[in-house]
Amino acid sequence: MGLLVGDILARAAAGRPGAVGATLGGTSATFADLDAAADHTAAALAGLGVGRGHIVAWWTGTSLRCLDGFVAAARLGAAYAPVSPLLGPDEAAAAVGHLRPRLLVADAARAGDAARIAGGLGIPCAVVGTTGDASTADASMADRGTRDGTAHDLDARTATAARRNGTGGTAGPARARVAEDDPHVVYLTSGTTGAPKGVVVSHRAGWLRSFPGAGTFSLGVTGGGGILTCFPLHHYGGWHYVLEAWHGGHPIHLVERATADDMLATAERWRPGGLYAIPAVWDRLLAAAGPDLDLTSVRQADTGTSATPPDLLVRIRDRLPQATTSVFYGSTEAGHHTTLPDWDVPDHPGSVGRAAPGMRVRVSVDGEVCVTGPTLMTGYLRDPGATAAAVVDGWYRTGDLGHLDADGYLTVTGRVREVIRTGGETVSPTEVEAALRGLPGVRDAAVVGLPDERWGEVVCAALVPDDGAAAPTVEAVRAHVAGRLAPFKQPRRVEVVGAVPRTGATGQVQRTLLRESLARAGRPAAAAGAVVAGTPSGGR
Repeated sequence: MGLLVGDILARAAAGRPGAVGATLGGTSATFADLDAAADHTAAALAGLGVGRGHIVAWWTGTSLRCLDGFVAAARLGAAYAPVSPLLGPDEAAAAVGHLRPRLLVADAARAGDAARIAGGLGIPCAVVGTTGDASTADASMADRGTRDGTAHDLDARTATAARRNGTGGTAGPARARVAEDDPHVVYLTSGTTGAPKGVVVSHRAGWLRSFPGAGTFSLGVTGGGGILTCFPLHHYGGWHYVLEAWHGGHPIHLVERATADDMLATAERWRPGGLYAIPAVWDRLLAAAGPDLDLTSVRQADTGTSATPPDLLVRIRDRLPQATTSVFYGSTEAGHHTTLPDWDVPDHPGSVGRAAPGMRVRVSVDGEVCVTGPTLMTGYLRDPGATAAAVVDGWYRTGDLGHLDADGYLTVTGRVREVIRTGGETVSPTEVEAALRGLPGVRDAAVVGLPDERWGEVVCAALVPDDGAAAPTVEAVRAHVAGRLAPFKQPRRVEVVGAVPRTGATGQVQRTLLRESLARAGRPAAAAGAVVAGTPSGGR
């Protein structure tokens, strides 16, 4: 027996079959229900040709159905590849094309676009969130595939597998052929060029990332209440907390969007013992949580991922005095890097702590934070060059700048690479610059990430207006790129500059010089409402 992701849910179902395993809004599912649904979905996926070594691209919003698909793929030896629902059709087409999946699954809101994308790639498409049942029509659809813009009804096929199991049939394929070194998930992230990169994570690495003690929540702290997380299920953070909760036999509490209303309503309804949110979400939760809101169930109120202001930690402690608060630092490529535990927070303001269990952290001679350990990714999907550049002698180069003190506490001070990390998502500056072309009244533009206490970094558009033209507002800039960029990629800040610094030979943007120039100026962002409020990881 290896360390297999599909077995995490099976063990929870064997030990606590009738306990709640997951919730979303007012809907819940027991561990036994989730385990059976995963097997039935595995049978349905196998019927569509999915097997070991394949990729299943899953383009939907957050739903309990995602849990079925994630575990089902793991049990088949296939890799689940969540595609962000924030992406538009063109962005999604590029992402799916990069994945080269055996099957594309979409929800009803994206079914038409998904069928066209799948048809263009010559692969099957399936839809979830329907109310249909297995029928001759679905069988006919199976013959047509997606050539005429139709898609298979995955819900109907799953229901058929459940009925067959109920009459003595087989719920799903045998799992014995799955090995712990097989990929179980591919997370999409952006490179400096804007082209998607697929972070391949093995069963072993995924299992170890979320195992109690190696994960982020302390053993026993969450109790039966489970974990409430702000992350959506297209994000590594979302799946980390799903698996961590299930490792302990606790429920995972999901939200469709990380708004204050949704998060607080979920906390009141389901009484979680653990709550993780990035700093921007904590800001909104604390602002919206009135004195009568009962958050006494929360025993561990944690944060991290992006820069964490010390004053935010004080405000969390003041509002939730019964809870501990720790800071965590990690990445999709390597999992959990460091921890600053609750008892160390007062003595190490601004630090992200020391190396997590099983991990080692060092800072290179040029100041880049590097990490190694058993939870590193297998590599980038079909991209040995990018993998070799990112993982050198077994150490993952995070792209973050930082320093370690004499006791091994790490402080992150900036970014080496051009990609922008905002609210846990990655954004390519060149992709945003391409979308800014043609902005009325602007003759040149460049994009950089600027430090921000809420988001870690914000996407900033540095614009050179035409002579005599007024600087566009942030609202105008976001409206210009809205049809081409997901909301989290759109600029939240606009700065007017006299010229964009570029290299003489190639005309490339000198982003370091631009960032330093904007930092030295220290002026407020140009135009009204320059820093735009948003909803991280699910509604930005």
